[in-house]
Amino acid sequence: MKRKNLLRSIFFIITIIFIFNICECPTKAESKVESNKNLAILVDLTEERLYLINKEKNIIVKKYSIASGKIETPSPIGTWKVIGMSKWSGGFGTRWIGLKVPWGTFGIHGTNKPGSIGSEASHGCIRMLNKDVEDLYEYVENGMIVAIYAGPYGPFEKGLVTLKPGDRGADVLELQRKMKEKGYYSGKLDGIYGEGMKQYVMKFKKDNDLIINHNIDYEFYEKLGIVIVD
Repeated sequence: MKRKNLLRSIFFIITIIFIFNICECPTKAESKVESNKNLAILVDLTEERLYLINKEKNIIVKKYSIASGKIETPSPIGTWKVIGMSKWSGGFGTRWIGLKVPWGTFGIHGTNKPGSIGSEASHGCIRMLNKDVEDLYEYVENGMIVAIYAGPYGPFEKGLVTLKPGDRGADVLELQRKMKEKGYYSGKLDGIYGEGMKQYVMKFKKDNDLIINHNIDYEFYEKLGIVIVD
């Protein structure tokens, strides 16, 4: 029951965020592309499941088992858009659905290692059985929303880990957003702790009497207002 309530809540939030237009259900005569405009994808990393949902009705249309990223190469938490689709072969399976993630190349694809499904096994991509990704592919189109969920802590699902120059990911992207809200970051929101971000980190530390180095640690998070409550 709790799991169903969580999914309903996530579906509702996705609907509100993107403010989808309400439209009448398409008739059989309407094109497949037209009917697919009501669809979105929710990837739940806590369950290793991918859900194809109808945004308008908040119902699950399809569900599939997946493999997600390893701890050292996590899947990108957040809400993205599909930017490319291809029919492939080989190690990455028979289909590729590319996602617009600013700090790297990520997508949904098949696999030649079906035994990995249901675990954290990939380099960050969402891995599916070939038959499943082929089925999903028929419903997907460029621009479709893909929300990747990893639990109530969002991009900080692994905790407030110390970040250093060169790190990249959803947690870095969230830090950039928070710093920008407070007027301490005007660079690109790309989820990459690169050279350009260092100067903003240093200024924030100086203004808040923190130890001057390039590390983003617990004290930095706390001053920025990011606190994880159990």
